[in-house]
Amino acid sequence: MKFWIPVALVMLALGGVIYYNKIFTKSHAVVGNTSGQPQEIAIQGFVAKSKSLTNNLVASGTLMPAEQIEIHPEVSGRIISLNINEGREVAAGTLLVKLYDADLKAQLRKLQVQKENQEKIVERSKKLLNADNISQQDYDLTTTTLNTILSDIDLIKAQIEKTEVRAPFRGVIGLRNVSLGAYITPSTLITKLQQINPLKIDFFVPEKYAVSIAEGDKVAFAVDGFGENFSGKIYAIEPDIDQATRSLKIRALVSNPSAKLHPGAFAKVNLDVENITAVVIPTQAIIPQTRGKKVVISKNGKAIFQDVVTGLRDESNIQVTQGLAAGDTVITTGLLFVKPDQSLKFTKVEE
Repeated sequence: MKFWIPVALVMLALGGVIYYNKIFTKSHAVVGNTSGQPQEIAIQGFVAKSKSLTNNLVASGTLMPAEQIEIHPEVSGRIISLNINEGREVAAGTLLVKLYDADLKAQLRKLQVQKENQEKIVERSKKLLNADNISQQDYDLTTTTLNTILSDIDLIKAQIEKTEVRAPFRGVIGLRNVSLGAYITPSTLITKLQQINPLKIDFFVPEKYAVSIAEGDKVAFAVDGFGENFSGKIYAIEPDIDQATRSLKIRALVSNPSAKLHPGAFAKVNLDVENITAVVIPTQAIIPQTRGKKVVISKNGKAIFQDVVTGLRDESNIQVTQGLAAGDTVITTGLLFVKPDQSLKFTKVEE
């Protein structure tokens, strides 16, 4: 009795497999036969055609000011005037900080008096020289003394100029780190100055796209927090490829007249690197293989498995560079059930 139980279980499983295969075959066969020939499969197809494809490259970028500096004083001193309106735009040459310079101005006045006296001495010496009352050497000494005083005046003026901290270019002043009356040194960070119109955007692209990118190309990018896209134009390309990442650094210029874009923000950059006309088919028509790819084409109503080489792809289509020609009909549905040389019946063919 125990011997027949396993046998019954095996027979029951075998019967289930046979029944499933019959039901499965009926659900996918349009026309069956009893001759042992492959059954006709109802499928959908697509006529391969030439179409324009764009290779859209997405890269991560960073917005940067067109110009930016940290403002430090050239000399040490006490602040006697502070003209920093935080977050406001300033013109080039605007006086931002003035340091104490009364001692330098006193030295300048002293030298100017000495200059006036020495100019008179030089004038008298010249008359005496013309009358042969003094030697040329004596006259040269008086002019040398005058030139020394003039040099000292230039030196003091340069020192006074260093007590004035001015904006080197038009831009927006950042937050200040000093107060009126503070004693500062060249290592003291007073504030930052940034030119934010226009902005620059830096991003990297893989080295294989280096030949497809040129100065003047337009880029589109999006920034978090804005429901719109922005655009820029490439104006500089790094001449060498980064050896660590094998990527090329690109810099584009972005107009920012309303100053709503901020330096340092992350930007998602979209760049069209290629635009070609090629034979395309739906992506679902591709059958991945261990080595390469295949498609099933219909030739004289029979299924033919064809090796293909693919290239660019977009949201729904893929380029076929080898193995297909425009006008070939490829199968897009039921690929798992089609066998070589099997008869095909299309329920729909998209052109």
